[in-house]
Amino acid sequence: MNDTKKIGFWTCTALVVGNTIGMGIFLLPASLAPFGLNALIGWVVVVLGCLALARVFAHLARELPQAEGPYGYVRSTLGELPAYVALWCYWVSLWITNAALATGVVGYLQAVFPELVVLHPSLCALVLLWVFVAINSAGVRSGGAVQIVTTGLKLLPMVAVAALGAWVLFTTPGEYVAHPPTPAITLGATMSAATIALFAMLGIESATVPASKVREPGITIPRATLVGTLVVAVIYLIVSTVPLLLIPEAQLAESSAPFALLMSLFGGDGSGRWLALFVVVSGLGALNGWTLLVGELTRTMAGHGVLPGFLAASNRAGAPGRALLVTGLLGSAMVLMSYSKTLVAGFTFLTTVVTAANLPLYACCSLALVVTWRRGGGIRTGMLVASVLALAFVVFAFVGMGREPFLWALVLAVAGLPLYAFLRLRPKKVAGHA
Repeated sequence: MNDTKKIGFWTCTALVVGNTIGMGIFLLPASLAPFGLNALIGWVVVVLGCLALARVFAHLARELPQAEGPYGYVRSTLGELPAYVALWCYWVSLWITNAALATGVVGYLQAVFPELVVLHPSLCALVLLWVFVAINSAGVRSGGAVQIVTTGLKLLPMVAVAALGAWVLFTTPGEYVAHPPTPAITLGATMSAATIALFAMLGIESATVPASKVREPGITIPRATLVGTLVVAVIYLIVSTVPLLLIPEAQLAESSAPFALLMSLFGGDGSGRWLALFVVVSGLGALNGWTLLVGELTRTMAGHGVLPGFLAASNRAGAPGRALLVTGLLGSAMVLMSYSKTLVAGFTFLTTVVTAANLPLYACCSLALVVTWRRGGGIRTGMLVASVLALAFVVFAFVGMGREPFLWALVLAVAGLPLYAFLRLRPKKVAGHA
């Protein structure tokens, strides 16, 4: 590909920021409210852990510039089976992410249109999910300009929350100590809070995924990954702290639109509804983008023989119609399963399962860096330090997520092995789709 058609530092950085900031942060203050100050400590741990992971991806991009992203990093160092398991889990996390996005949008949609409260939230979430399956099946693509606009819309509510927090701090600072969080600070609570918060940071590897289309990937990707991760981390720390300290714990925990609630309480009547509208628009943009991504990833995996070949087919519009249909059905199942709980509890459940499904990829990439370090003669100790810290963080996250999400992640990972074995026994048919 001609270098003039490849993407550079700013586009890669925007990719990290835009993909990482989804709907998670807009509902996480409610999910984290029961943990009190443990949530803030958990955020600090997550930021440090994600910076270590960012260093891992930066080192891998620099040392293996010809590898096509995380799958290439793992396959060239650990082998085909670990690469498949990591990619399978990542694929699973994408269609669960769509379920989480649809669930999160519904909370803010009800804040914009209170009349929708009469409808069951699971119905609204399913409608949103299938609307974007239909749009992408018709061959509609989100252009670069649209994605830039939606990324900007994601940042506007956060800027508003940060500005409101600063205004309250300078005008009525007593509000920050009027409702102190009551839960005691414990290691278990901090670990659980950190695992939930980690969902909002998923996507820091985004700049590595299109590695073959990046200009000077060995230089551009490491810089974009680190800068993008730092930008997101600073934003998240600010906007997570403000509602936690300004809104009573019980009220915040029950809110399906915590940022809108914050603006309504301190920004005047109507401000919360306007902010919720921006969140809905940006959330719908994220849902469209991730629906497109999971469809394309499914088609690509099927084309390379690691998913059933029929999923590689394109419809008349050139879209991966079958792939979108199957992932839409899988996402719908997760929506219905999550709504056996309350909206906030359902969203929290989905986020922990998605996080668990992403962790194998992070663990494998950390181990891939260890192998790369050994192959290089162990000269650059910074590579080893980054990989060890990242692995420790992955283990911390696995322990902190609790039994149910861990078992779900284990089941999802194991579920891919029979399919892998079956496809390996049909090499000729697999090759026909490559």
